[in-house]
Amino acid sequence: MKTVLKILGGAILVIVAVALAAPFLIPKDRIISELSEQVELNTGRQLTIMGQSELSVIPSLKIELHDVYFANAATGSRPDMVSMQSLEVFIPWLSVFTGAAKLEKFVIREPDILLEVDKNGVANWQILPKQEAPTRTESKHKSGKAISLPENFDIKLGEVAIYGGKFTFKDAQSGAQHQLSDIEVSVQLPSLYETLAIAGAITYQQQVFELNATLSTPAKLLTGDTFNVTQAVNSALVNMSFNGQVAQMGADIQGELNLKGDSVKAIAKWQGVELNAKGDAFNAFEIKGSMSMQEQTFTLEKLTAKLDELSISGQSTVVLGERLNVNANVDLGMLDLNPYLPEPVVPPEEKTTDKSATPIVWDDTKLDLSVLNALDASVVVRATGLKAREIKLGENRLSLTLANGVANLGLDKFNAYEGAGQGTVNVDASRVPYKINTQFALDSINAQPLLSDAVGFDKILGKGSMNWQLVTQGQSQKDFVSALAGKFAFDLKDGGVKGANIAEMTRQAKEMIKGDFSSLKDGLNSDFNPEQKTDFSSLTGSLIFTNGVGRNTDLYLASPLIRITGEGEVDLPQTNVNYRLVTGIVDTIEGQASSDDSTGFKVPLRIKGPFHKVGVNLDLSGAAKDKAKDKVKDKLKDKLKGLFGG
Repeated sequence: MKTVLKILGGAILVIVAVALAAPFLIPKDRIISELSEQVELNTGRQLTIMGQSELSVIPSLKIELHDVYFANAATGSRPDMVSMQSLEVFIPWLSVFTGAAKLEKFVIREPDILLEVDKNGVANWQILPKQEAPTRTESKHKSGKAISLPENFDIKLGEVAIYGGKFTFKDAQSGAQHQLSDIEVSVQLPSLYETLAIAGAITYQQQVFELNATLSTPAKLLTGDTFNVTQAVNSALVNMSFNGQVAQMGADIQGELNLKGDSVKAIAKWQGVELNAKGDAFNAFEIKGSMSMQEQTFTLEKLTAKLDELSISGQSTVVLGERLNVNANVDLGMLDLNPYLPEPVVPPEEKTTDKSATPIVWDDTKLDLSVLNALDASVVVRATGLKAREIKLGENRLSLTLANGVANLGLDKFNAYEGAGQGTVNVDASRVPYKINTQFALDSINAQPLLSDAVGFDKILGKGSMNWQLVTQGQSQKDFVSALAGKFAFDLKDGGVKGANIAEMTRQAKEMIKGDFSSLKDGLNSDFNPEQKTDFSSLTGSLIFTNGVGRNTDLYLASPLIRITGEGEVDLPQTNVNYRLVTGIVDTIEGQASSDDSTGFKVPLRIKGPFHKVGVNLDLSGAAKDKAKDKVKDKLKDKLKGLFGG
């Protein structure tokens, strides 16, 4: 036992002696010099060590270099591509004595790394010299110049750990610049011909992102051959994963992409944009698809996207560059835009639980359509339905072309309000004020919900055709309404006008003209009464709009009991209607099938007031001129003065 202990003690003494003597025995300066020479030989760039170098052997053999600089490309924006506070190199003990140089681990502290592309599109990370002799791997770079690895060339770094510092990317062609900081990353690089693995965390614009990525193999990346890559980025804002292939030095990328997060609003705020959105808007999102990136063309196939309750599918292609170009064919499903639209403006004192009695206030919020000037597009969109404010559409198909700030929207398939039709919308956002031109032809449309949802006017019932050619300009809803110009025509069947029973009022007026006041009723001259209605078999007419005011001279209403002709105006900016009608009672009543246009008794009718509270008044004095004796007329004037507004 004593012998064993002596041998063991002797061995320990030898190890301690070697450890103490190692710093003097190992040619530190020669190793550093050879390292610099090999770097310059294989990269064509200089590795400079400005600070002190240290060597330690416990617990492992380590060379520590301070103030290390690796030269940039000749066309770079600064002298050094990489600088670092310190570089720690861990070397296996025996490799120093056997001459088989091998590295176990690199530790880089506080690096400042610059990756940049110069004005000619040359990347500063392309550091390998050109070789004319046969090589182990060879390929063509997209520029057409051969890029190759020298025969038997390899880099075996083991683990590379980076602590602190920053990483900057600059593109002199596009002007783009991005910077990462607070780097805590471990890179496993056993060989250029084995899988490279990256794990750790970085900070970008004060947001921490966790990274996990693999690249197989680095040699293929350097030579421009196709290589496989997996990548996962996780943060409090967004999670992203990609599994695919990269070719041509990153100019051709293809694979499966998945992007998801809990809040678009949070991402916008991170980028300095405040989304003043409702609580149920711009929250959770997800994008999946098969993507490819070739040069500046980004394509998503089999695209599925979700935003809040919205669901989108289809495909799209985006061409990047000085001007963005988007091509897409997507299905929006049921598109409810209400969560993303601002609330309509209603003065607090005017709020009421009765929707029909709520005054309309046009929104004066300025719209910003400048984004339309930043891109060109050709898009086909389908939707099973659409909601925007009170407007509700059925299945629709539209096509959009956008060029130089001018958008042309074609409704190729339009189903809404029980009818169908086609139309076009042209929006010129190339300058302010924005200009809008619309042309629509609709058939079998249910008038009441359409007019109610579009302009808040719900007094017309019936189904039929509507067509219009309208133009406007401005920067807000109020502007657009106030500048509206063009023509709106309608032809409705089997409906009614809410608010008054004109036939009954006319009959009462006829009896009163004869001197019979027994039929006098409050409803003869009254405000809008939703319980009353004037039925019609046909209602036709057209409105010519100027500055938002529509003037009509050809209104015609026919029913079994009355015929009405008239003229007047609809003032959209003031949400007011003012019509003078001539109402006649048909002498012979034959029901809905009657074709009798005779109107033996006529009386003028005034319809006037705001959309939410229209007044209906009979002009008995005008009727009396033709049908009553002077004494009856005088008697009517005395008794009804101030009551009927005559």
